[in-house]
Amino acid sequence: MYMNRLKEIREDKDMSQIEIAKFLKVTQPQYSRYESGVNEIPLHKLSKLADLYNTSTDYLLYRTDERKPYKKSIVK
Repeated sequence: MYMNRLKEIREDKDMSQIEIAKFLKVTQPQYSRYESGVNEIPLHKLSKLADLYNTSTDYLLYRTDERKPYKKSIVK
């Protein structure tokens, strides 16, 4: 899956791949493979990125162009 939106939003936040990789507890090369779509990003890591960037996983996955996050669910 092509994940260019991960790169776009990371660059919008002036963050490096190394910073994001540390946040996700993966190596920079592994994170780079997520951004390029070589490897699929696990759902729990995608969810962490959506929280970090204050957006939705749907936005990161190109299911919407609305960057604003959804209201949080009361069910955990």
